Amino acid sequence: MLGKDDLLRFYRMMQTIRRCEERLAKAHQQGLIPGACHTYVGQEAVAAGVCAHLRKDDVIFSTHRGHGHALAKGVSPRELIAELFGRATGCSRGRGGSMHLFAPEVGLMGTTGIVGPNILQAAGAGYSFKLLRSDRVSAAFFGDGAVQNGAFHEGLNMASIWKLPVLFVCENNQYATEVPFRYASGSPSVAARGQAYGLPGVEVDGNDVLAVHAAAGEAVERARKGGGATLLECKTYRTRPHAEGMADFGYRSREEVEAWKARDPILRLQRQLLEKGLAGEAELRAIDQEVEAMVDDAARFAEASPWPDPATAADHVYSESC
Repeated sequence: MLGKDDLLRFYRMMQTIRRCEERLAKAHQQGLIPGACHTYVGQEAVAAGVCAHLRKDDVIFSTHRGHGHALAKGVSPRELIAELFGRATGCSRGRGGSMHLFAPEVGLMGTTGIVGPNILQAAGAGYSFKLLRSDRVSAAFFGDGAVQNGAFHEGLNMASIWKLPVLFVCENNQYATEVPFRYASGSPSVAARGQAYGLPGVEVDGNDVLAVHAAAGEAVERARKGGGATLLECKTYRTRPHAEGMADFGYRSREEVEAWKARDPILRLQRQLLEKGLAGEAELRAIDQEVEAMVDDAARFAEASPWPDPATAADHVYSESC
């Protein structure tokens, strides 16, 4: 049974993701972030709800829109923002940037700008855990566009055959870049595809952190006990453009975006806390101020951090311990 402390942890984590992303969007406009920047605004409930069940030694594999997953798995705002700024203090020592975050020390095994392969990587990690007879769990986060990719079908099939301890998390935000899922898919349900491979497929409201948390909890417990993989479809929405600087209203309307903003996952949890008397406005405001100060500090830290030394360019390319 979730209590006040649990709900406030969700609230703090989602606010941390939101404030970091808003700061990064502004930094991209200022030219502080080289290359593309895909923000997670609107989808915070998924990362917060799923990663709350994962231990430090569990692993996740993410996508180009992976900042929220990184933060929820344990990367600090300082390390995240410094990485996007290309600085030596970033989680990948300035080598990864926005789309290629790595922090194996907290179980973030990598994000990728290539759609789909992280599904197979997560299956591979699950296979390793099974061979080692460990109760560790692997999770793959991916968007609705990835379910049209062969890696999705191969990964689910492998996980089913070998009963791998994997959680496949589809963040169905309705669009693959600018292509509507309803147009690109012959089947309106991602969760239903699990049945084709003998896997449980569960659809939840991805803007409800409590629903995500409950479904992910069952899936993670099942995986730890040897029951195999689960496909979790989280229906959600990104309220910012596909990537910062891209046009946003040639393929969707302002009215649609505003309608989804009204279902904002942070505002929803905020209302639940207030209506149930679990927190007052002053307490939530204090959390907001604490998070804002933390993100301000992280941005200052990142901008003041040094650039990587060119002499270290070949470091971390391969493991010297092998």
